[in-house]
Amino acid sequence: MPSLKELTTKIGSGSTPRGGKSAYIGSGIPIIRSQNIMDLSFHESGLAFISEEQAQSMESVSVHLNDVLLNITGDSTARVAIWNRRQQARVNQHVAIIRANPDQLDPYWLMYWLYSPEVKQHLLMLASSGASRAALTKGMLEQLELPDFSVRLQQSISAPLRVLDDKISTNVRIINATDSLVDVLYSRVSKMPTEQSFAKVVQVFGGSTPSTKNDAFWDGDINWATPTDITALDGPWIGDTSRKITEAGLASMSSSLHPENSILMTSRATIGAIALASGPIATNQGFIVVEAPDELTPWLFAQMKARKREFEAWANGATFMELSRGNFKKLPFIGCSEDDLQAFNDVAWPLLKRAQAAQKENQVLARTRDELLPLLMSGRITVGEAENVAGTAASES
Repeated sequence: MPSLKELTTKIGSGSTPRGGKSAYIGSGIPIIRSQNIMDLSFHESGLAFISEEQAQSMESVSVHLNDVLLNITGDSTARVAIWNRRQQARVNQHVAIIRANPDQLDPYWLMYWLYSPEVKQHLLMLASSGASRAALTKGMLEQLELPDFSVRLQQSISAPLRVLDDKISTNVRIINATDSLVDVLYSRVSKMPTEQSFAKVVQVFGGSTPSTKNDAFWDGDINWATPTDITALDGPWIGDTSRKITEAGLASMSSSLHPENSILMTSRATIGAIALASGPIATNQGFIVVEAPDELTPWLFAQMKARKREFEAWANGATFMELSRGNFKKLPFIGCSEDDLQAFNDVAWPLLKRAQAAQKENQVLARTRDELLPLLMSGRITVGEAENVAGTAASES
């Protein structure tokens, strides 16, 4: 079996710009960090930029078209994506560039192979074997052994998976466009200062965590959100969560189950990441949750997004920065005229619902892709059969 080193022309991690975070500017050459890499896709939110001068000094870690990018440290270790843009970019020290030799290795197949459950589990095991923090080294990656597939076979395996990911990408563009339109609409409405605080207008809640020592509280069917569930979203709605709790777990919590259309905002560490609940959901203690009447929900959702910097300014704490529920409740609610609110809702609600539908479609597409991938890699399903499944899923969604 060939090693990854034998099939690539580059394996290496990025570097830190001179000056660290102080080198980041509002626009320029993108520098890709671990938070920008979701599995099989890029997350534009929080993308950092550096100057042309800084980029020149980091030429050795420039990203080329079809480079595979792999997170190699921290909680996001082993997340993988492909750079499918002609735009120049750099990567920081938490991301590895893997450049396939096109005569021996299809980069898309490599991405899917690294994403497959068995390989991902192996990578996480390797990362945790280090003496200090979890990390994948260049040596670990170079020694990975790959199936001895021809490039043609690799391309035929990756093709049906790419059909599904292309449809997902199209939906993400729709989601981002609708979400941005809601922000633009909000910015254009004439605001009316009020003497009412958030506490006077909406119900404000926190969250909590069931005991992790009691197995009866976990692996149920109730969505339980953590801040990482929000920051990983490709859109304004949150549906499934990475961890779920049971009815007993919910009953043990000091907080409640929130209904669909509740607004979830992260209040610790990352402050002001916001999502709407696609269905009933509970949260951990890193949230402020707002339950509002339907006629105020889009307005409040857009308003809370627009006031992120203000919320950050109100945060405090000795260990980590946190916006307390008490401080949030005291902040003023910004209103508008009834006519303007109605006009805003008439456009904003359909846009948000369109984004919600696209996100639900993407969940189905991603689930289909994840079911097909190990079957294709192991040969338990033919490429033709996979193409039929992928084509049906993409056309029906």
